[in-house]
Amino acid sequence: MFKCKFWIGFLLVVYVLTILFQCNGYADIADALKSIILPVIAFIYFLNVKKRTLFFSLFLILYSLSDLMVFIEPFISYYVSYYFGNLLYILGYLFLFLEISKSISFLAVIKNYKIHLMVLIFLNVYIGYVLQAVVNPYVEKTNEYYIEIVYNVVMLALLSVSLLNYFYRDNVKALYLFFGSICIVFAEVIWVAYTYISERSLLSVLSTSLYLAAYYFYYKQSKLENENTHESDMLLS
Repeated sequence: MFKCKFWIGFLLVVYVLTILFQCNGYADIADALKSIILPVIAFIYFLNVKKRTLFFSLFLILYSLSDLMVFIEPFISYYVSYYFGNLLYILGYLFLFLEISKSISFLAVIKNYKIHLMVLIFLNVYIGYVLQAVVNPYVEKTNEYYIEIVYNVVMLALLSVSLLNYFYRDNVKALYLFFGSICIVFAEVIWVAYTYISERSLLSVLSTSLYLAAYYFYYKQSKLENENTHESDMLLS
């Protein structure tokens, strides 16, 4: 218990320092500090959670590795950093997508949530279009452009499946997963605005805070079980 409290305190110190350095114009130091936030949470997860799942563990490991690449960026090429780093993020999101999907009966979802699915598809297309519209002036239609598309598609699929999971399961674990996913999406959208539109400290602070909130919700759900089964299970039985 003491070790867990120590690392949580350390995490809060890192977060506060990240914000302070960002607000005072030391973006490089802030980025370095920000990159160790999820690895610390991953460490706390492996230290404190007994019933670990494979897919969620892989999400934490891959995402942490990509974050930590900021420390070797000066020694590798931009293309290695960009492609390999984003590949790790995409795979991490895919494993988290699988983690959420495994508790859903998609037949029940299709049968009982047709309108929800239509609305989600419309919103995903719209958000994906907006994100690509922001990136288009700065990224030529090369491999980087298609990496951005795949990244956004996987991220929005994660948000959609987490929302459907909440409709389907209707419990605290599913709610935390949805909160975590929506925080991730908003953090990514704000980070895109920070990267491509305006490098304002406020945008970076908001993005970092949302990432931390997302990691918190993901960690909290990892300690819960899917105790309640939605009535749609019975409809298919």
